[in-house]
Amino acid sequence: YENWLTGVAEAAGMLRFRLIDEPSAAALGYGAHIQPGNVYLIFDFGGGTLHASVILMESEEAALSGKRCRVLGKAGRTLGGSRLDQWLFQEILRHNQCQDSDEDIRAISTALLVECERLKVQLSFADSAAISPIPLAGGGALQAAFTRAEFEDLLDQNELFTEINQTVRSAVNHARERGYSEDDIQAVLMVGGSSQIPSVQRALRQFFGKDKVFSNRPLDAVARGAAAFVAGVDFYDHIQHDYAIRYVNPQKGSYDYRVLVQRGTPYPTNDPVARLNIKASYDGQRQLGIAIYEMGQQRGAENPSVELVFDPGGAARLVQLTAHEQQERSLFWMNENHPTFLVAEPPASAGEPRFEVEFYIDANKRLTLVARDLLTGKLAFDRAPVVRLT
Repeated sequence: YENWLTGVAEAAGMLRFRLIDEPSAAALGYGAHIQPGNVYLIFDFGGGTLHASVILMESEEAALSGKRCRVLGKAGRTLGGSRLDQWLFQEILRHNQCQDSDEDIRAISTALLVECERLKVQLSFADSAAISPIPLAGGGALQAAFTRAEFEDLLDQNELFTEINQTVRSAVNHARERGYSEDDIQAVLMVGGSSQIPSVQRALRQFFGKDKVFSNRPLDAVARGAAAFVAGVDFYDHIQHDYAIRYVNPQKGSYDYRVLVQRGTPYPTNDPVARLNIKASYDGQRQLGIAIYEMGQQRGAENPSVELVFDPGGAARLVQLTAHEQQERSLFWMNENHPTFLVAEPPASAGEPRFEVEFYIDANKRLTLVARDLLTGKLAFDRAPVVRLT
């Protein structure tokens, strides 16, 4: 799926995009302080299925390829919130001495199932709840009320907690076969609507202990984590890519790139990560642009990049890219749409150092700039944000 999605994004011309797996997004959405080597259990109890997955957060090298976690153990059941609705459905019919084959019941079955789902949700937050009376064609109405204790007894009678225990234990046992015990699990993260049921949360706390189980964001943890990841929040407290400034190399007569921030740099920084002088390219230049590029991972010599090229006759052939071509294709211009310019007044002379600049990284993972005009002595920028790093 990831390969397909990557291909679609590239074919659509998306030069920069980020992918994150669901367990990692859930961990990020729960605000877990994630470090390589951490082990989590993701308990996903949704509308149609129950899954437990023990995952290991991978090293940063693996994360850069998009694989942020590795599944150590996994187990599942075709058991979800809809099955719980059916149990309530049958129990309500029993209370009202009805059968699901009755004509009156068949006519209202859809409406009753909707009420059963609503009842289940209400009992997750209230001590008691009742369905809205449903009129029957033959006269009268179908009614029912439950306490939370009665609902939990119904779940127990249908062996829900046995199913949960067996599913979780199976996932943990698979992880144990790979050398990771239950004690290695840092946290249990509950996702899915059915994870809101208090007795389900209690079952997990009895298994792992109350301090390990997190259940306050079952509906939006994955979405929150994915959104935070796209916005630049990451798993590590240091920079994940190399970043460079583009400049004109007069000897080559073309652009070159100087690395400002190396992958692995911790942030925020008190001292500058880079210091350099900016020179004008020609006499009378008034605006000196600061172009910042993210440098992607280049392939090694043992795995060179190739490109499919079609000649005028329509025949296709593979052409190996040069090191320079590979570098050009691995670069992404971070501030192309929001450029930063140093304004020289009076205008600068070609080749003469005009601005002394220092780069820092702030607590929000932004590359910031301090720039001083060497001719006038004036401060042009003071910790001005240029781009957000990842």
